[in-house]
Amino acid sequence: MNLRRLLTRKAHNFVTQRHTPWVSSSTEKTNLNTVLGTLWRFLESGHQIRQFQPPIPTRAKGKQIQTNSSSTISAHDMGISEEEWERLQKALDWPGPDQEITQLDQSTSPVHSTFSIVGLKESYKVGEKISVTITARDHNKNLKRYGGDFFKAKPFNSKLCASVYGEVVDHCNGTYSVALLLPWEGQAQVYVRLEHSSELVQILKKYRESSFPRSHYNGYFEGPGPNKTRIIEVVQCNLKWGAYGSWSKGDCCCEYKDIKTGTVWQCERPKKLSCDKLVHHSYGGLENPLNPFEKQIFTKKLTNVAITGDTQIINVLPNTTGIGTMERCRSGMTTPVPAGFYLKNVWNSFVCNTQKFSSSQMGNCLKNKIVYLMGDSTIRQWFEYLERKVPGKLFIHNRMDLHTPRTGGPLMAVELKNNIIVHWRPHGVPLRFTKMLITDLHYISNDIDEIAGGPHAVVVFTIFAHFVFHPITFYVHEVAKIRQSVVALLSCAPETTVIIKSGNTAGLKDIFQSDWYAMQLNTVMQEMFRDIDGVIYFDVWQMTSCHYLREDIHPGPVIIANEVDVLLSYICPA
Repeated sequence: MNLRRLLTRKAHNFVTQRHTPWVSSSTEKTNLNTVLGTLWRFLESGHQIRQFQPPIPTRAKGKQIQTNSSSTISAHDMGISEEEWERLQKALDWPGPDQEITQLDQSTSPVHSTFSIVGLKESYKVGEKISVTITARDHNKNLKRYGGDFFKAKPFNSKLCASVYGEVVDHCNGTYSVALLLPWEGQAQVYVRLEHSSELVQILKKYRESSFPRSHYNGYFEGPGPNKTRIIEVVQCNLKWGAYGSWSKGDCCCEYKDIKTGTVWQCERPKKLSCDKLVHHSYGGLENPLNPFEKQIFTKKLTNVAITGDTQIINVLPNTTGIGTMERCRSGMTTPVPAGFYLKNVWNSFVCNTQKFSSSQMGNCLKNKIVYLMGDSTIRQWFEYLERKVPGKLFIHNRMDLHTPRTGGPLMAVELKNNIIVHWRPHGVPLRFTKMLITDLHYISNDIDEIAGGPHAVVVFTIFAHFVFHPITFYVHEVAKIRQSVVALLSCAPETTVIIKSGNTAGLKDIFQSDWYAMQLNTVMQEMFRDIDGVIYFDVWQMTSCHYLREDIHPGPVIIANEVDVLLSYICPA
């Protein structure tokens, strides 16, 4: 163990001592805040601490990815081997039209597409499956002769608040099949919707790999002006990926390269201030690249629309043979389809034996733990839920005042009775957040490099919502860097709990925030961590896709409560 790691662990041990006697007066609370604030700054200081690094792949001599810019991206640029990139491409492969579609009436119609239940019986038993066939037709009622449509399907019971995810199988000939599990006693109906036509998915693929900047960001430069005034300049910023990134203007920009990850952020050069005066970051505007025909494909009446089909009530009888699992939650578990189901608003997992945690049980589970939550606002929802629930009001009263935006972070909370510390920090750029300090935006891999780890440490991260605007090759690059840091952490501190939260479904189904984009990112994350021992992959996609609440990038409270119960079941398995 090197000196930096030893000092960090000593600091962690110091802060997790019982501090209850310190809080008898406001002055003592202030002292605690000061100590923890100092520790926070200590922990976030940027020094490389690890000697171990997974081998860097040699520069690939094979395929390169050509974008709409003049740049090419190789597997070496992404930080992976040529073999792994080929494997990822196979996993990401999505069928589609064999020729360019130029007429709207040739695209898939949600009005004329239908579904049917194959061999519907009078009754079924809990645990049996029904087979559903989906038939896609165009606007002229013609059967589609190719696949690639993005359908979602589920059985549900509104009165029981019950639902389960179904995986759609594409037969690449205009027909699709779904095997739907019937996991609860009572009644069920089938619901199928066309989220995107195959023609729309091809447009999504086209612009994902394009250098066209669908998302813009703002950089705020601040510095001294004449007569003791302050100069503030706001310019456009974006990712640089490839030779030029989003701009092809030659020497247009200030570039900011992270030494460890190699990620380059660029901002248009301010007119008065120098490049080192970048202080704040925020989201900027969105730019729609669609041409008139493509906009017709994306119209709301053709996107995320329920299709007609068999609406008969399915009767499900009890079964003496139980379903589910009593296996302890741990790393290395595969995610089946379905991964679980909702009944009376409670998620019942098929992955492992998940539990429902009361407020006091949450406190006992997290006792003497330091929890690092890293990523976007969907994991901030977990921080806020724990803040409300662990245990009662004591936790809320000990949120550290880090003088940061409440929704932008970073945030930190402490529960003294059980020696619990919970951090949340957003990931680095690209990030569509409100105005915040650029120094508060850290790349996840760099933050993991600064964690000592150990049996008391829980590292949870998610990274998806803000990457749907950028090429998937860049996402692979970021995941590769995170993987490198996770492997290094677990090699030094194998008792550390490391959990990946997948991306969830979102409310918008457009060129900017499509679920198809997020699903593809989930595939990359899952594939790239498949063979990494000691890592838990927590699939929340199915939990958000099948729930009765309207899909939202920020899932509703009942979903968050179930997600946190699963999270705690991994931290404190039974």
